[in-house]
Amino acid sequence: MNDTPSRLPLNRSAILLLILALAVIWFLPLGWRHLLPSDEGRYAEMAREMLATGDWITPRYNGYKYFEKPPLQTWMNALTFAWFGIGEWQARLYTALTGFAGVLLIGFTGARVFNTATGFFAAVVLACAPYWNLMGHFNTLDMGLSFWMQLTLCALLLAQRPTLSKSHARLWMWVCWAAMAMAVLSKGLVGLILPGAVLVLYTAISRDWALWKRLYLVSGLIVFFAIVSPWFILVQQRNPEFFNFFFVVQQFQRYLTPAQNRPGPFYYFVPVMLVGFLPWLSVSVQSVRHALRAPRQPNGFSPVTLMLVWTVFIFVFFSASHSKLVSYVLPIAPPVALIIGMYLPVMTRAQWTRHLAGYALLAVALMAGSFVLTRLGDARNPNALYREFQVWVFAAAAVAFVVTMAGLRLNRAKHTPETGPRAPAVALGTAWLLLATIAGTGHDVFGTLSSGAPLAPAVRAAMAKLPPDAPFYSVGVLDHTLPFYVRHTMTMVEVTDELAFGISEEPQKWVPTIADWEARWKADPYALALIPVKRYEELAAQGLPMQVITRDARRVIVEKPQS
Repeated sequence: MNDTPSRLPLNRSAILLLILALAVIWFLPLGWRHLLPSDEGRYAEMAREMLATGDWITPRYNGYKYFEKPPLQTWMNALTFAWFGIGEWQARLYTALTGFAGVLLIGFTGARVFNTATGFFAAVVLACAPYWNLMGHFNTLDMGLSFWMQLTLCALLLAQRPTLSKSHARLWMWVCWAAMAMAVLSKGLVGLILPGAVLVLYTAISRDWALWKRLYLVSGLIVFFAIVSPWFILVQQRNPEFFNFFFVVQQFQRYLTPAQNRPGPFYYFVPVMLVGFLPWLSVSVQSVRHALRAPRQPNGFSPVTLMLVWTVFIFVFFSASHSKLVSYVLPIAPPVALIIGMYLPVMTRAQWTRHLAGYALLAVALMAGSFVLTRLGDARNPNALYREFQVWVFAAAAVAFVVTMAGLRLNRAKHTPETGPRAPAVALGTAWLLLATIAGTGHDVFGTLSSGAPLAPAVRAAMAKLPPDAPFYSVGVLDHTLPFYVRHTMTMVEVTDELAFGISEEPQKWVPTIADWEARWKADPYALALIPVKRYEELAAQGLPMQVITRDARRVIVEKPQS
């Protein structure tokens, strides 16, 4: 389809060794960091509660109904807990698996739709892009959603190959429809709306109306609804309030209004993509130009046009939203990687020399810039934490510098059209993969404090001495991680936070005011409470009977003194 070298002179053993090396770097650090609020703690706790209660239909968070998102990731995490026990790496395993599978999938798709070299380099780009790598190591919904949307896109690309038999084309389209269903079960209607809108825009731009005849709409819709319908039917039957909250409030009002308090300027995602694809940023424009020269397939289908429409539309869609988070445009990362992967094999040795030298200098700048961290700090995150993190950032940049310089040395070997610059590409990718892994691991100096995990042993020891029905109050705050670490839900006091809907449905499960809680606290024979430090000091000054179990800079855990 283009002038990209089609042959990749790496045998199967070499490819397997690279995949194994990536797997070690990818999966080994999963348990090296504590869970961060709010997403990681929330989704881990939801899965723990699902496993503990045995209710796989009605998701709950902290004991309250929680219908903000569909349950696929909660199901997967609960199964992981059932198979491997409850812990931090187990909470991240599904996310890591989908991120890793996305790397393999983009390599497979690039090799089948374009050529082997494109597939190899696309996999390297995606695996080593900080955006994909880092998001693959946090327990959030967006990596799972992005993988299923990627499978939707890749299956469509694979199904439209002109040399494919009708039965194989139908099979790949069924995979496409099934992947859309899994995307809907991951995060809602975006899993259907975004691919559908992209398809409409693509056909309008490319005039490829014949594509609609090859989508297997009837059988595909049967596959889609067979997968997606059962949970929605069951949860609505058990919870009549589900439909309005999930579809109207969470799917439409969330996008159209600033109710979620996650605003951002229209250019919010520009720096996200710039940093997220930093090691490949300097070839992005050339990559697009190179890809646009690719001709259409004999059947009139244009994979490059579809990927560009996918990328631009999803980027603009979330840029226009009133609710923005860094991870929202993650679904565009795979096609971006594939477009860059088409160009890397044709870069000359001189181009790679400039490319690698620039990033070696950037690594030096990061080493020098890391010392700025030693000047930061506040009451919530003391300066000592920043000083400790600076060491990790410096080490990460130093490793990246060394590996990049190794890439420059490897680049001295002459490239041929057949071999391509695989060695410098792998070296540069490895440099940034290690940089993100080391710096991300070092961030746990902040994560340890925010998670509250060091408090959990003392709290669980105190809970073991109390009756199972002893209440555990969360006073004036929703702590997103401690319920998971102490293996116990908490009764909300005064604030509702994101549990407002669940509390409105089961108001008997919360305490509206501090005065009401004080009365309950005095009447309860046994009780525990999590209290922010400032609120605890106010209550202690008022003489409320409390015995401190443990505390840190952000929260105090107390129990009702026994008379």
